[in-house]
Amino acid sequence: MVKLRLKRTGKKFHATYKIVASDARSPRDGKFIDVLGHYDPHTKQLVLNEELATSYLNNGAKPTETVRTLLKKNDFYARYIASKK
Repeated sequence: MVKLRLKRTGKKFHATYKIVASDARSPRDGKFIDVLGHYDPHTKQLVLNEELATSYLNNGAKPTETVRTLLKKNDFYARYIASKK
């Protein structure tokens, strides 16, 4: 099963995260399939490859709660659900 989750990068006390598609059994900072974007919590900046994220969601990937919250704040998740109906 593929999950969309955050991978921690950056320095100590200044973490940044990559949004990645990975196997559900792999560890948080382990192997991943593809990078979908990145998120900086200090500036609240989210950069997302929406075309790639849509393709993974259409193929059955499940986002974690944190990634789903970030996608909702970016209004991407609402547009994805609306386009699916």
